[in-house]
Amino acid sequence: MSLFKGILTFFSGPESRRSSVIALIAVNLFPVYGILFMGWEIFPIMLLFWSENVIVGVFNVLRMLICSPKEGITWVAKIMFIPFFIVHYGMFTMVHGFFVISLFSPGHIEGLNGPNPALFLQVAREFHLLPAIAALSFSHAYSFVSNFIRRGEFMEVTPTALMVKPYARVVILHITLILGAFVIYSSGAHIVGLLLFIVLKIIVDIAAHLREHRVAVR
Repeated sequence: MSLFKGILTFFSGPESRRSSVIALIAVNLFPVYGILFMGWEIFPIMLLFWSENVIVGVFNVLRMLICSPKEGITWVAKIMFIPFFIVHYGMFTMVHGFFVISLFSPGHIEGLNGPNPALFLQVAREFHLLPAIAALSFSHAYSFVSNFIRRGEFMEVTPTALMVKPYARVVILHITLILGAFVIYSSGAHIVGLLLFIVLKIIVDIAAHLREHRVAVR
């Protein structure tokens, strides 16, 4: 109930708040086209959503770089926290990639030793994922500019807070997605199940977005 209340409050707010959620929903509909017209099953969808973790990490580094610009002491924290975040979050993302590849990749996909660039490019080309990845990048860039910069969120957060922020979103979202993917995978990945899977991802994404910008919906 609180999710729907938050959505209503969010959409009654300023245009920048509404438009960032609309952009989020729109880019999450790209897999629908892939399912209906390009034969996507569970693996390309899961790999696409895994690639979003990388995008989230990149923009979080940018947030850490520009946050609290008037606080001199935070620049000392940035020197310590940003490299630590890059290494730790990078390892976290790679381990998650191992799970996605080992659990859901079809037999003809080579390079099951991990989410290396060659494997990623192979799958991206085979399933035409690059436009969807570009759209996800645009959505996060739009939210970064409209919420973090234009609304002044960068003045209110610290590198310490930002260092741990992506993990809550990634863990909740992808535990939900992996459980949902197992259900679909075991049932044969029918089109209806895949479409419901996308709906599930959109709902969880909206909830995470509202929580991240919870100050805006109070």
